[in-house]
Amino acid sequence: MAADGERALVLFSGGQDSTTCLAWALAKYRHVETVGFDYCQRHGVELKQRPIIRDKIMRLMPQWPERLGDDHTIDLSVLGAMSDTAMTRDVEIATNEKGLPNTFVPGRNIIFLTFAAALAYRRGLKRIVGGMCETDFSGYPDCRDDTIKALQVALNLGIESRVVIETPLMWRDKAATWALSHELGGTALVDLVVEDTHTCYLGERGERHEWGYGCGLCPACELRARGWREWRSAA
Repeated sequence: MAADGERALVLFSGGQDSTTCLAWALAKYRHVETVGFDYCQRHGVELKQRPIIRDKIMRLMPQWPERLGDDHTIDLSVLGAMSDTAMTRDVEIATNEKGLPNTFVPGRNIIFLTFAAALAYRRGLKRIVGGMCETDFSGYPDCRDDTIKALQVALNLGIESRVVIETPLMWRDKAATWALSHELGGTALVDLVVEDTHTCYLGERGERHEWGYGCGLCPACELRARGWREWRSAA
């Protein structure tokens, strides 16, 4: 069994960022578990992609099958029930009076990381890996580096532990995230991200674009597509 410091828990939604983070963790740590959260998100199709991605990603590197451990899914339907957002309701995506897109789910990452820390404590996992990013983050305050660092301090005080929250995408834009996928797993990992991950806020998987499936119009699709084009043009 890997030493405590070599055991990680990845917040794994089934999207591009979390899949890249999973590959990053598998390349770095000897034992990696995953956790997903069902909060009745509008794009719940991402949860259906999780087992598909886990199965395929194990085949990309010889050492990854023995490193990938258990998967966990946590029911956070209460978050969806209390959130009046475009991520949890069938409403048009827009910007609110505070300048934030109404896809922002207040407290989501704070809740995710709190539950992840409790799970990591029980499982003996000392690293929590998340895809939070302050470069391409739509202004979400709970994706900021300061928020994550403050939360790490609070969690360690609250559970009397020394868990470390890793955010490998924090200072990478989406083009750099595509580049990191290629660096970690070559064309095979990029193809997996394109074919099997889900990012579209509307949950659309009917149309296949060069960068993957999605409506092509929502902010998540636009960000993913722009990053793809920028990465490909620089490659």
